[in-house]
Amino acid sequence: MSVLTSPRGKVEVVHCRRTESQDIYCIKNLIRKFTQKLFGRLNIIYLLEKANLAVTLCNDKEAIMAQATFVDYPNWNVSNQDNWVSVFRELDSEIPCTPLNTLFLHLFVAVDEYSVGCCREIIRTVFKAVPELHFIFLIVPSYMSLGSTLITVFEQVGNIPSLTYDEDFAVHICHRHNHYPQLHIRNARVEDHDDLMPIFMRYDTLLKETYGEYFLAELIEAQDEENHAVVCEVEGVAVGFMSVCSRVNMQLLHECFDLGPFHGLCIPHPDDVLQPPEELSIKGSQDAELGTSNHSSPEIVEEPREPVSPEAMEGIQGRITEEATAEELLSVVHTGNTSEMEDIENLTQQSTMGDTDGCVSCLRLASISMPEETSDFRPIYKGASAAFCIQLFCIEEKYEARSLDFMNFVFSLFPDKNFCIISLPHLTPEFVLIQNFVKIVPFNNCTLEQDLYVFHRAGLLKSIKIRLATLLDTPGVENLVSTLMLNKSILEDLKQYNEARRDHDGTPMKAFVAEVAEQIVGIAVIRDEMLSYALNHTNRKLTLEPKITVNAKIVVVGASNVGISFLETLVFCSHLKFSNLTLISTHGLPGKKLLGTEQRKFLASDHCFHDQDYALMSLCSWVNVVVGRMIAIDRAAKHVVLSKKEIVRYDHLILCTGQQYQVPCPTGADISQHVTNREIPNSGKQQYTDKVPCNHFTLNDEEDCCKALSWIRNNSIIAEGNVIVYGNTIDTYTTVETLLNIGVRGSYIHLVQPPPTSTITCINNYSVESAVEEALRAAGVTVYRDALLAQWNEGRDPDPIRSACFTTPTKPFRLPCSMFFSFCEKNVDYETFKALNDACLVYDGRLVIDTNFHTNDIAIRAAGSLTKFSNKYYSNEWTHSSFSSKEIGFQLAAAMLSLFDPTLEPVTEPPADLDRLIPMYKGAKIQGGILPGSYHYLHIAKPAIPTPLEVQMAQPNFGLEIVTGNAKNGTYFRIHINKYKMVETITCLSKEPFPASNYIRLFGQHEQLLNNLCARYKDKLIPDLYSYFMEPWCMALFHDRFIDLRKELRQILTSKEEEDLPSIEQLARQIEDEEINLKEKPRKYLKRVYQETIYKSLVEKSILDYLHYNHYHLPMYAWPGII
Repeated sequence: MSVLTSPRGKVEVVHCRRTESQDIYCIKNLIRKFTQKLFGRLNIIYLLEKANLAVTLCNDKEAIMAQATFVDYPNWNVSNQDNWVSVFRELDSEIPCTPLNTLFLHLFVAVDEYSVGCCREIIRTVFKAVPELHFIFLIVPSYMSLGSTLITVFEQVGNIPSLTYDEDFAVHICHRHNHYPQLHIRNARVEDHDDLMPIFMRYDTLLKETYGEYFLAELIEAQDEENHAVVCEVEGVAVGFMSVCSRVNMQLLHECFDLGPFHGLCIPHPDDVLQPPEELSIKGSQDAELGTSNHSSPEIVEEPREPVSPEAMEGIQGRITEEATAEELLSVVHTGNTSEMEDIENLTQQSTMGDTDGCVSCLRLASISMPEETSDFRPIYKGASAAFCIQLFCIEEKYEARSLDFMNFVFSLFPDKNFCIISLPHLTPEFVLIQNFVKIVPFNNCTLEQDLYVFHRAGLLKSIKIRLATLLDTPGVENLVSTLMLNKSILEDLKQYNEARRDHDGTPMKAFVAEVAEQIVGIAVIRDEMLSYALNHTNRKLTLEPKITVNAKIVVVGASNVGISFLETLVFCSHLKFSNLTLISTHGLPGKKLLGTEQRKFLASDHCFHDQDYALMSLCSWVNVVVGRMIAIDRAAKHVVLSKKEIVRYDHLILCTGQQYQVPCPTGADISQHVTNREIPNSGKQQYTDKVPCNHFTLNDEEDCCKALSWIRNNSIIAEGNVIVYGNTIDTYTTVETLLNIGVRGSYIHLVQPPPTSTITCINNYSVESAVEEALRAAGVTVYRDALLAQWNEGRDPDPIRSACFTTPTKPFRLPCSMFFSFCEKNVDYETFKALNDACLVYDGRLVIDTNFHTNDIAIRAAGSLTKFSNKYYSNEWTHSSFSSKEIGFQLAAAMLSLFDPTLEPVTEPPADLDRLIPMYKGAKIQGGILPGSYHYLHIAKPAIPTPLEVQMAQPNFGLEIVTGNAKNGTYFRIHINKYKMVETITCLSKEPFPASNYIRLFGQHEQLLNNLCARYKDKLIPDLYSYFMEPWCMALFHDRFIDLRKELRQILTSKEEEDLPSIEQLARQIEDEEINLKEKPRKYLKRVYQETIYKSLVEKSILDYLHYNHYHLPMYAWPGII
């Protein structure tokens, strides 16, 4: 916040923010004729879209006072965008401008009365926000003066011609040192103590309480060749402090972190061991084939550490190093763990400290318990250390953006060192200095609760050249990519570009290299192609868009749709970067195999994610994937134990394992005694504990489907095998259809349905069920109902299953069996249950959570079908299974973002009475698949407690049912319109494929939006809904931006657009609450108010803007001026 005073003495409190699209209207209103003469006639929308940085200055009422737009190339076309440096160097060779330290002002507008103050504030903010920026150029026609505002910050350098216009243009420059200068760095002196102590004490008093009042002065006095203290000063006053030391415990760092890319932070030595012995290399490759894991560590064992030698440090330097703890953070990060103080006695050589907004932190290289790990090779470095560490760092918040100014000076203190390192507790919020460091990847077995960051001396170089690659760059590129797995592919691409400029199939390609100090440091190869891969995009606008790094260890157990949706939401959060996301899954990430149609049809789909969605998300680029099964949770140590005794540490644990089909437990009844279901005791849900037969399959994911298909083809099942499909879920029907589709004869397929546990069938639609049953009969599939599994192989060894016996309400039966599919009721996996139960997490049939997804452990959250709401809500019939899995995952992520996102308002506790209400999510519950008869099936419904369809239709407020076609003919389309005229249910059964994603978008829409659907159906104008929704009028509904339009229109109707009139939403609520006495019908009144006020024109403008912006995809719509 800053205060501006106008020449007339008026005062405004202002602040800067990034320019947003809604600012365009106000920006246009601030443009004057003089502005157009200076900057030309500009397309503001295009300019903001292409700008590197656009800044808006607002007052405390959020009214726009000024705006400035900066781009990384000159305006007025005075030079080519990629070759302007040479032009400006010829103008004045004394100005070392580069693309990395220069921006160009393309637009500035301001309220006239405050223009000078606004201009200075924006320029100061820009220099503060972009530390690398040193020059801002302004180019205007040479005959134009800058006016009374811009002349205060810019000075003329000279004139240059334009490539387009016949006139010359004046070049003006604004220097950093006049607004937000670099800091002066020098060696610390004892007299700096009085300036620095208030900075330390402002955030925390622990250092003073631990080491005494004059600890800082003693630290400064203790400087020698290995220990230095430096300060930054402004106008003779010290405003920042850094303590650095060249003694680093390299052994511990080599044990904990993968420093291979940095040659172990050591000087190369001829005796370095960089490659594993041949026998270890062979063993390592074998281990790699078993699966990959970013956290595959064995059991942790104690390894003694040698205590620090008395000669390691002197005076206060030694005391701080030996006794520093993570509690010394002068920020919100406090461990509060007094037991850590006891470990400090065993500190090794060094610790490092770092600051967040004037905070202090340290690295405890204490008696760390290191796991024994003999299978993984560790390089051995014999050379001397090439690194020094930052021990203590603190800076005044006002100057924090210039933290990097320290680095040039401290590297000059250690001319033989190439690396600077700093360590922080991993939950420390990222601060400006650390943003310039590289975070080191820890080894799998690292138990050091700190993150290590490194900065190379070369990072001080600020000159980089990007150019097209040439043949002469090949040796440099070979050296650059020599250690990469795909180095051959990159070199082949470079060779192809140099030879033909096109790929082998004729696709145009380009290769760019990055060059620093005549060394190739980067390469990029681009092609014009369209593939089903994740598309990563960047542009000028994003180059200066900051992201907040979140280092919290977030571990997700289970690759269910809930878990994937949760990870997707975090990964694609636009302003946050989660650096420690881990997924634990039995088979890793789903979608890694591009499944064929056969595997996809084994299981029904809930349409949350498809194979292409997984490819486009590319979660493997952002998430550490650990292949394994959770068998235990250590809540005290905050880690998860996997099936191979590996551990994965967490700060936040997310349980999304869901429920799976389980191996059924035969009742053991002897059918030779002619028993019936009534004679079998109800023993509840028993856990099958014997060995699972090799030809028994429970299909829960794509891996299971692949194994089943492989078994079918490798064991002659298609030709002669009898297949039993046991269960009464929709997956039994999709599996039977798959078996028929791959060639298994219907007479060899036996669909055995156990007694139903509910009066509601899995399809819950008599018309659809009748069509499916008829298709089963036509295919020759035998259906058995109310059958309980009694025995496999008549009670003998069940592996493999050769026969299966069942009891019914009447007489038992026996079936030959070559393959047994089980789709009995889903339940929580036993190992998962045991892990939860042993961890003392409250479990009552399912894992108990509250409305914020919390278990009884604040660090553990859970979601999905694994969970149930606590009994205190008195809503046992509602669970997460009642809602869309994708929406549940999104809401789980939204609940957690409040912990990490500083832009969100703090979450307030709800009133006690509202805390007893469970959340009701609105997303559609979907299921679909291909049913017997090759029927393509889709059912979209509102989340609800399951109720028979006949009971629903008997309700007086049911609404309207619209049905076209016939189920048996494969033309069935049913829509349920509720009493509010909204689409509540959609059911499709078709012999032909249909656009399911389009029909999903119809859910929740008003019938009038569907071209007056009810009226047209009543007038018998809709013989076929499939054809109806293929007509051009509805294409806008299926457009991916239509949801944004709906939100925009709703915002218009809910906002108060006229001061003397409430919003349309407020009027509707007043009518509902009978606060307004109307002489006409409410609907007619609201319509009249809408048409007579500004709302009608605003809505129409928003819709027309939507159609105009998307006219390439929606050419069938007309708007004013097109006809």
